Parts: sequence; structure tokens; C-alpha cells
Amino acid sequence: MKVYEYQAKELLGRFGVPLPRGAVAATAEEAVAAAKGLGGPAWVVKAQIHAGGRRRGRFDGSPAVAGGIRFVGSLEEVGENAGQMLGQVLVTEQTGSAGRRVKQVYVEAAHEVQRELYLGMLVDRRTSRVTLIALAEGGVDIEALTRHSPDSLIKVAIDPLVGLSAESAHQVAAGLGLTGDQAQQAVRIMFAVYDMFMRLDASLIEINPLAITSAGDLLALDATVTFDDNALFRHRDIEALRGEDELQWGELDATRHGLNYVKLDGNIGCLSSGAGLAMATLDAIKLYGGEAANFLDVPPAVQVERVRYAFELILSDPSIETILVNVFGGGIMRCDTIADGMILASRETPPRVPLIVRFAGVNAEFARLRLKDSGLAVTFAGDLAEAAEKAVEAARVARLSAQRSWWQRVQGLMTKQDESGDRLTR
Repeated sequence: MKVYEYQAKELLGRFGVPLPRGAVAATAEEAVAAAKGLGGPAWVVKAQIHAGGRRRGRFDGSPAVAGGIRFVGSLEEVGENAGQMLGQVLVTEQTGSAGRRVKQVYVEAAHEVQRELYLGMLVDRRTSRVTLIALAEGGVDIEALTRHSPDSLIKVAIDPLVGLSAESAHQVAAGLGLTGDQAQQAVRIMFAVYDMFMRLDASLIEINPLAITSAGDLLALDATVTFDDNALFRHRDIEALRGEDELQWGELDATRHGLNYVKLDGNIGCLSSGAGLAMATLDAIKLYGGEAANFLDVPPAVQVERVRYAFELILSDPSIETILVNVFGGGIMRCDTIADGMILASRETPPRVPLIVRFAGVNAEFARLRLKDSGLAVTFAGDLAEAAEKAVEAARVARLSAQRSWWQRVQGLMTKQDESGDRLTR
């Protein structure tokens, strides 16, 4: 679960990370009032969305009005820039072409910066350890920088039995070129970030940039925080911060039903058992030239009712032209549970698109018989490659059929226009 920048900073502040003073606003008038309350000769107005790259982003439909982070030197400019952002769609490298609508801005007191650093913490899946990451250069595209200069990245895998050690923190500070009081400040920030990461079950904390001001102080000028969804039951106060407006179609309801669902831009609806198989299914669809409409995996201990909801969620997506169900039964996961959920969902919402199914593992043959006896029009596949190929082909045929129907309707209108002599509205 992601939170907005201002929420991330509020949480970091609770753990002792030094921050610029700021206030959130939902209107241009509120932004001006916030700037007045902060005082000072200059401010930063920041669009609040769940995505990075805001500084280089652009507002959809207004290419001349670029950038979701603006530095301004007067109260009039605060109001003007906030008004330009609020209600508009900001498109960045991380939002995709659809962008995100800006409903709030964060107004901060501006600071003169001498140098920018990067500090982050995440779970490294290769080592299965929380890992501290730092760079002597911040405020840039970290991914691109590390690709070109991988040796510039400072990484410390933290022993879960020991925690972040003072020795490791001081080594990171030295690697960033910090000495004296600035090194001590950096060490305190590292311990604060680690404390927050562990206590709140975060999966990612980024401070980019971690700035050194003209006064020699370290400040977290920007922050990104993501939490582990599986641990939110321990943090109801964190879960309450969820930005429901930022979730795409279906994601909020899926979360409430305990499903891992992500809306994508394609036209092939997907249901799989387990995140790994779900990712493999998306890769196979791409390999055969198709595009998935979603990522959706059901947990191993899933019950029929939850499968029913998952299948209904896919059926109700207006963008899909084919559905691919790819399930491997193993342990407590049974293929017939998936089949029964599909049958229940289809009684309420009959499938309007081709249905491709691949079952393997526990009760796979029984599940196939259940679907056959139900009367559902199902095309079965023997393996993932065959299933993906059939799904892509079915989606292609469905799209051609839709285009043909559209053209036939246009021709019918044109024929009526010729017969009546009336003007055709297109």
C-alpha cells in the first residue's frame, strides 16, 4: 500500500527524521493560506499522487504547463501554481499514459540546498534481508544512475538478529562523503528509517533527495513509503491512510476481499493461483503477442466464495475480450475449488467473452468435468504455452468481430441516410 508524500513525511517525522515544514491543501486558497502560515520568502508546491517522477511530469492536455513540483517566490505564485495543478491529470514515467488526477497539493517552505543524497530501505528478495541503500547523488533517476554506475550504490544487508549496527551506519555515512556533525545526522536518520521500517512493516522507504542545506543540516525533501499489505491487519491506522481515489478499477474491492489484483492496460482477463504463476501467465501472454487486462492471483487456502468474487471481478471488467484461467493445484490448492467458484459466478454474470482454461495438479480432471457438466463454453488447454496462445488468438478474433460489427452499423446508418436523404451524423 502506497501513501502520499505528505503522509509519508508525517510518519517519518514521528520517528525523528528532520523535515521541511509543510501543509496539505485541496484548493488554491488553502494553498495560499498554508504558505502564509509557513512564512518565508519562497515555497515549493507539490502535486500529491501515488507516483514518482513528478518534477519532470506533464499535465494531460496542457503540455505547456509542465512539472508537478514547482518552486515559487510569492503568495500569488503559490495560488496560481496550485490552481494549475488541482483537478488536472499528471502524467509521469510511473503513472503510464493514463496519469493520476491531482486532488491535493503539498506546500513546503523552500530551503537552499548545497548537495543532494539518496537514502532508501527495502526488502531484498535475493538475500531475504532488509537492505539499506545509499547514493552520494540524489534527486535524479536512481534506476538509470545505478544501471550506468552500479559501483556507486552503497548497500548494507541488515542481519535480522542484530539489526542496523552503528558501525554499518557510520560506514554508509563515510561512503557518502559525510564527516563530523553531518555524518552524525545521517546516522540518526538511518536508525530512524530502520526503526520505522520494522515497526510499521514497510516494504519500501525512500528519501530522495536527502538534502544538505546551506546551514549544513540534513533534511528529507521528498519521501516515498510503501507498506506490506499482508501486515496491515496490525496497523489499522496505516490502513486508514489508503488513498482509495488512487486505486484503479476493481483494485479497492479486490483488496477488501483479500485478493492480489492490479489493473493493467490489456484485453485478456487473467486468474491464476499464486503470484509466481500469475506473473508467468502475464509473460506467456506477452510472448504470444497479447496484453493482459489484469494481474490476479488467488491465495492457496482460497474458498469457493472468494473465487466466485474474483471471477465476477474479471467478468465485470468492460475492457476484456477473453479470459484466461491458469491454475496449478498443489497442497491445499484444489482445481475443483476454482471450477466451482467460476460456475457460481457465471450463474449471476454469464461470460460474454471466450473462456480459456488450463488446470493442472490436484483434482484437475475433476475440475474439467465440473466445468463441462456446467454447460459453460470453455476451451481447455494442456499447458501454459497452449493456453496463452489460444487466449491471444481468441482476443484477436473477438476484436476483429467487434470491428466488423461496428463497420456494419456504420454501413447501416449510411444506407438509411441514402434512402431518407437526411444528413448523417458521425
